[in-house]
Amino acid sequence: MQYVLQSLAPDEEIVHIGRYHWMYNVSASFNIVWGVIFCIAILVCPVFLYTEFGLPTVRPTIDMGNSWLDYIRALHPVIKLAALMAFVLGLLKFAKQMVDKVTTEIAVTTSRLIYKRGLVARYVGEISIDRIEGVNVLQGFWGRIFDFGRVVVRGMGVGEVILPPLSRPIIFRKAIEKARTL
Repeated sequence: MQYVLQSLAPDEEIVHIGRYHWMYNVSASFNIVWGVIFCIAILVCPVFLYTEFGLPTVRPTIDMGNSWLDYIRALHPVIKLAALMAFVLGLLKFAKQMVDKVTTEIAVTTSRLIYKRGLVARYVGEISIDRIEGVNVLQGFWGRIFDFGRVVVRGMGVGEVILPPLSRPIIFRKAIEKARTL
């Protein structure tokens, strides 16, 4: 909340702070899981094609045994590199989502809605509370069950600000309504 605290006016107070839901961490972690699955699939499929159908996907060597590890060692380096790239892409996607989460600040104050994201390049969306035209909450089936969703704030002359998946979006909407009455 570094940016929000630095940008507060002298008579301005924080009404509510928006937080990411824990499902965001789960979806980010699945990037690593999918990277591992694709890595294993890229390594196992050529070995399976060689052992079952005799397709020349493995370079046989004299000292090669019958274990899967020996077959994987005998794979072409391009196949091993592709498997490594699948794993690394999963890790990078996970890291990107975690950096987005850590560098995002969402707050409702007594006079405005603040949405800041970015580490080096900063994107700040601020809407004055009295200029907010409407607030929509988008929750799917799982969002209703686990209480998370997106909040879309429409401002007069500003357009709309679509917030990332937040924990307890109904309470966030109520905080905006509370700030409008203060």
